[in-house]
Amino acid sequence: MRIERVELLLVELPLVRAFRTSFGTETTRAAILVHVETPEAEGWGECVASREPLYSSEFNDAAWSVLSEFLVPALLAAGPDVAAEDVAEALAPFKGHRMAKAALELAVLDAKLRSTGQSLQEYLGGSGDRVTPGVSVGITDTIDELLAIVAAHRDEGYRRVKLKIEPGFDLEPVRRVRSLLGPDFPLQVDANTAYSRADIDHLAQLDELGLLLVEQPLAEEDLLGHAELARRMSTPVCLDESIVSARTAEDAIEIGACSVVNIKAGRVGGYLEARRVHDVCRARNVPVWCGGMLETGIGRAANLALATLPGFLLPGDISATDRYYREDVTAPFALEAGSIAVPHRPGLGVEVDRKVVDRLAVRRAETSRAS
Repeated sequence: MRIERVELLLVELPLVRAFRTSFGTETTRAAILVHVETPEAEGWGECVASREPLYSSEFNDAAWSVLSEFLVPALLAAGPDVAAEDVAEALAPFKGHRMAKAALELAVLDAKLRSTGQSLQEYLGGSGDRVTPGVSVGITDTIDELLAIVAAHRDEGYRRVKLKIEPGFDLEPVRRVRSLLGPDFPLQVDANTAYSRADIDHLAQLDELGLLLVEQPLAEEDLLGHAELARRMSTPVCLDESIVSARTAEDAIEIGACSVVNIKAGRVGGYLEARRVHDVCRARNVPVWCGGMLETGIGRAANLALATLPGFLLPGDISATDRYYREDVTAPFALEAGSIAVPHRPGLGVEVDRKVVDRLAVRRAETSRAS
């Protein structure tokens, strides 16, 4: 596939409500979109980095810089015919920047699949028409506000709730939500690395609340600490930030640092590596689920395809569009009877509204192949 042109666009989408985690609050989603053009088709990708390096070391300005200065030129220099499967190898000399690499790979993959008439779901090896999503609820100013938000999402039809927690906002809020939802409703918590090994006894008190899992309580590098926590808790420990590749997933499972894995394609460098993480976990009977990064409809469509692979046994963070945005760059995804439809058309299966993208774009750049 000959890539003729690569365009970068930074769009800003206001959120329906502020989303607060242990590492910060977002009121607007600023996302880098990658648009590639070939003689046969166009393709779109999305970088899931945020404005600031709080969730990970990656952030938008750095992603923009590495894409425009290094990754896009390297891809265009890789030869006149580049397969989506070759993108990772072409970009491998540049260390890190997995989210930026994932966005470029997805755009190339989308263009390839559009040109061949194959859906991303079929290409990845998934199956099924619908995905059952959960919903992620941020930290609130009061427990009463939290309860109101959770009750509304339950009434909308979400069948799993994830609560963001941090020191000082954990046991009592979760206990109150458990009381609201009842003992059998799937409930889990996500700490986004907010705790340390000194908090293990405190975290172990979550066992009494009947949670599906506790996600990434300790620092991303602290696999041994997570292994110690897993030995002390009956609640399954799930890793998110720690899992940056199939190899790290294999290592974490081997030492007992987790019994569940959250797969985020951007965090591991792309949907092809995400599939490899899935395969590693499935071979070891470790359930996985698809994490979310406040994606636009581009990333949401790709996540829906990924979440139909057979090892995705738990509901993921793939909420309906109106959970986050009043306006998106694609047609909205809707929650119907507790599930969301998976796109089956070629590529990502969604059409990007170029007029909306251009209106929301605050920065743009393009690179064309030299003739």
